[in-house]
Amino acid sequence: MKRGKKYAEAAKAIDRTVLYDVKDAIALAKKSAVAKFDETIEVHIRTGCDGRHADQQIRGAVVLPHGTGKKVRVLVFAKNAKADEALAAGAEFVGAEELVPKIQNEGWLDFDVVVATPDMMGVVGRLGRILGPKGLMPNPKAGTVTMDVTKAVKDIKAGKIEYRLDKTNIIHVPIGKASFTEEQLTDNFQTLIEAINKARPSAVKGQFLRSVTIAPTMGPGVKLNPVKLAQ
Repeated sequence: MKRGKKYAEAAKAIDRTVLYDVKDAIALAKKSAVAKFDETIEVHIRTGCDGRHADQQIRGAVVLPHGTGKKVRVLVFAKNAKADEALAAGAEFVGAEELVPKIQNEGWLDFDVVVATPDMMGVVGRLGRILGPKGLMPNPKAGTVTMDVTKAVKDIKAGKIEYRLDKTNIIHVPIGKASFTEEQLTDNFQTLIEAINKARPSAVKGQFLRSVTIAPTMGPGVKLNPVKLAQ
């Protein structure tokens, strides 16, 4: 894959043979975010899990202390009092069965997170083929299937992110923007790593965190020492 001049320049500052500590890695990732927009700083964690086994799956959510820097649009499937509650909490879109054809037939997907009350999961289930592949399906483990819609919406707005294994057993998550201070990004990173260490499945033997990389959206990755991050 051909990289641009800016990427090549940024990559020169990073020693590929070194496993950096958190502070230095975040400083380098911030410096290498040279695009014209405020790049997202992402973390990529390769785990020792084998996601083909149900007892080695990882899925959960954590509220980052400084948020992600991104405006998140929330859709809540709820009725009556719970629908009113969701709107009062700040959800952009609230509805029930009437949203199904809008998403299925019109391809409406102007939202980033979906929350549902348990009684609405039968309705949401009809959208599984559309929401599932996009990672938008509500899930109790992520706190997005709940009767407490106020807490769910407020947590998401405050910077709650979901983490889960992809097909190659890697977790990809944002921890903020390049415009964040190093301290803010460090706080967010430590909060995320603590949550993932706690989520370690007991069935996983050997090294849990195989590699941890921090990178801006358009820039090179900086590798951290995974042994120092294990708990």
